[in-house]
Amino acid sequence: MATELEKIRDTELILSRNLYIICALVTFVTMVMTVMEFFSRGMFFPNHMDLFYLGILAIYALHKELVRWLSRRKIERQGEYFVYAWVILTTVLYIINFVSGDFYNYMPQGGPASSLRDASIMTIEVLGMFILTRSLKIVSLAIKEHKIKT
Repeated sequence: MATELEKIRDTELILSRNLYIICALVTFVTMVMTVMEFFSRGMFFPNHMDLFYLGILAIYALHKELVRWLSRRKIERQGEYFVYAWVILTTVLYIINFVSGDFYNYMPQGGPASSLRDASIMTIEVLGMFILTRSLKIVSLAIKEHKIKT
């Protein structure tokens, strides 16, 4: 018979999987909008999804860490894919801009376009979230190790 804690673990694992799917979908939408903004050279309005996206990512990442603390089995580390995707996307956009002679850094009207800077900021914020959750994992391991020694 399953204990109350085991029931909670099972429920939270299902919720974590659903949060991952939601986060992956919102990540994809945000990245597509970022790419469209970049290649349009500022003709699209900035997507302004950063706060919403980072909120979804934070909820997913923190919930995943809580599930990891509750669980006895190893939890998949799928959230790292968001970090890799943002780093790769932003790097590719920088390369394209470099090869084009800084073409995508300016709007057709002549003013500066902010899409590359916005993508860079988003990438740094996603990396910050990743470091935060890695720090929580290290704290969790330290606590478990301390309990084993005492």
